[in-house]
Amino acid sequence: MVKMVFDFHSHTFFSDGELIPSELVRQAFAVGYGGIAITDHGDHSNIDFVIPRLVKACQKLSAAYEIKVLPGIELTHVPPQQIAELVGEARLLGAKIVLVHGETITEPVCSGTNRAAIEARVDILAHPGLIKVAEVELAARNGVFLEISARRGSCLTNGHVATLARKYGAPLLVNSDAHAPTDLLSEERYYQVARGAGLTDLEVTAVLNNALALAQKASQ
Repeated sequence: MVKMVFDFHSHTFFSDGELIPSELVRQAFAVGYGGIAITDHGDHSNIDFVIPRLVKACQKLSAAYEIKVLPGIELTHVPPQQIAELVGEARLLGAKIVLVHGETITEPVCSGTNRAAIEARVDILAHPGLIKVAEVELAARNGVFLEISARRGSCLTNGHVATLARKYGAPLLVNSDAHAPTDLLSEERYYQVARGAGLTDLEVTAVLNNALALAQKASQ
């Protein structure tokens, strides 16, 4: 069974979430999270606004609660040829966790987004949908985490992602993609999402180790 949840994909009212950062973090702490990254949607229009505010909020909230709170961004519907530049800008602005909104089957994400994100060495490719074998192989080489998503709709391709990740050695994470407090994952729900994707208990342990390693790296 899961020991403690680390969740690297969540949203506040800085994009399409329901809560301000302090509310979200308090809810995550109450659920029993060990760490959370706030990764609001961003593109060229807003990352210079969103990221510095999340950096400030996360510093304050990490000091107040026994929980790691990491500022991040989910680059969303950015044209593939512009992703690498924006990843670099996000990191310079202080984002500790950079996601790209992958080619989920629930939205018309540009073809080529998954590959561009992996080539740019983002931390996490969120809900990568029906990701191709060559992209999974590249994720394995570049150390890019592929997301097993708890989000309605996006979760429908979790089995595909997990199967290819297992075959080609790409690292996985389980994330909530929380937009509301009810989306946050209890330990039981985290385990159910992982097992529902077809992961074995041993593989869930590997995912937990991935999360701990990423949290430690991002905290440096």
